[in-house]
Amino acid sequence: MSVNPTTPPSPAAKTWVFDFVLLAAIWGASFLFMRTSGKAFGALPTAGLRVCIASLFLLPLLTLRGQLPALRRHWKLCFTVGVLNSAIPFACLSWALLSISTGLSALLNATVPLFGAAIAWWWLGDKLQGSRVLGLVVGFVGVALLALNRDAAGASGAGSSALAVIACLTACLFYGISASFTRRFLPGVPSLVLATGSQLGASLALLPLTLWAWPTDPAPLQAWGAVIALGVVCTGLAYVIFFRLIERTGPSRALSVTYAIPVFAILYGVVLLGESVTLWMGLCGAVIMLGTSLSTGLLSWGKAPLPPGD
Repeated sequence: MSVNPTTPPSPAAKTWVFDFVLLAAIWGASFLFMRTSGKAFGALPTAGLRVCIASLFLLPLLTLRGQLPALRRHWKLCFTVGVLNSAIPFACLSWALLSISTGLSALLNATVPLFGAAIAWWWLGDKLQGSRVLGLVVGFVGVALLALNRDAAGASGAGSSALAVIACLTACLFYGISASFTRRFLPGVPSLVLATGSQLGASLALLPLTLWAWPTDPAPLQAWGAVIALGVVCTGLAYVIFFRLIERTGPSRALSVTYAIPVFAILYGVVLLGESVTLWMGLCGAVIMLGTSLSTGLLSWGKAPLPPGD
């Protein structure tokens, strides 16, 4: 295993690694916000509010940058991405989090790279060289080991929540499909156009369901704060970063960010909810990060790391 010691990382490489870590940190917090807002609003309104708020956040930025014409050219495909990458996964995850813990849902979410790599290999002919295959396996093993420990995963009552687990895995499948769809049909489209268009499409898809399932009791301020954070930070800002990662590194490597998300989700649980950290959790977190480094090409086995996008 080696890290290239002689050639300094290029500015582009530094940028995508920074984006990778930042995105994992943001999406790690989204499970806490979804659980908080879902208890007050319900699953479908939580998902609908999330994408509507994200659209309101992104649309003025798109207008200020003069990129509305690009959205008009690609709106059909962007709206399709919104259904695949936001409407369906957000509804599934919000519903699942009513039954299972944030830690378990984040761990299940770490299967996204497996779906993404398989779909990109089958659909796009993506190369899966030795180190990347090894990284996917190592990362999945780390997630599986962590999930097998009931206390580490925080899976209280998860044994009776098989449908919630299936909902999480369904969300992961659609994330994988969306990444390859974006790479296949929308190459070169600016990340802000993709992010805005996708959230507008998801908003249109979820609006009728949101109105139909709207709760009769008013939601507390804490729930509103959580859903606003979901929309602005965990969706609007996060998807700009995510689509930029797909453009620079390819769908398989971009989706590998989900291996790091459980580490951040558990960290937030410790800091914000007073949850405990065990040695097992630390060891499994290290395995997950090793898998992430291998699957993205940051580390390689037996030769220099691959440049992004290979």
